[in-house]
Amino acid sequence: MSTEEDQKLSREHFQRAYARQMKGELDEAVELYKKSIEVLPTAEAHTFLGWTYSFMGRPQDAIAECHRAIEIDPDFGNPYNDIGAYLIEQGALDEAIPWLEKATRAPRYESYCFPHYNLGRIYEQKRLWKKAIDCYRASLGHNPQYMLANVALRRLQAMMN
Repeated sequence: MSTEEDQKLSREHFQRAYARQMKGELDEAVELYKKSIEVLPTAEAHTFLGWTYSFMGRPQDAIAECHRAIEIDPDFGNPYNDIGAYLIEQGALDEAIPWLEKATRAPRYESYCFPHYNLGRIYEQKRLWKKAIDCYRASLGHNPQYMLANVALRRLQAMMN
């Protein structure tokens, strides 16, 4: 098969996997993401496979897939943010910070609002109010419509008054 054909088949498996994932058909999504990776390993497929594992309550597998994604494309921001988010859920706040900071600097990322918001969550839990507020503002600077950051910022601002 040519590279173009591989890309097309891999993309088709990926799109089908994502559709299954969004329907909550997680086992089917896992198999389709694996097929996509088998045809052509991409950072996106590994990251989304990890995301599916996280929905299945498998954070270590999710983190492992994110590491594979980073090996393929260290410029892709999603896996850095996802590792940080999985670590937050495990209570490993200090361990999550460097991953989220890397996500804020990743050259290829469409949603910089997420790692800034996640950093804000950490600093809020650590009672570092000023840092949390700065992170929520940075999140809103990247996406003024991001409701979670907006709510968090307003909550902290009200608390500070």
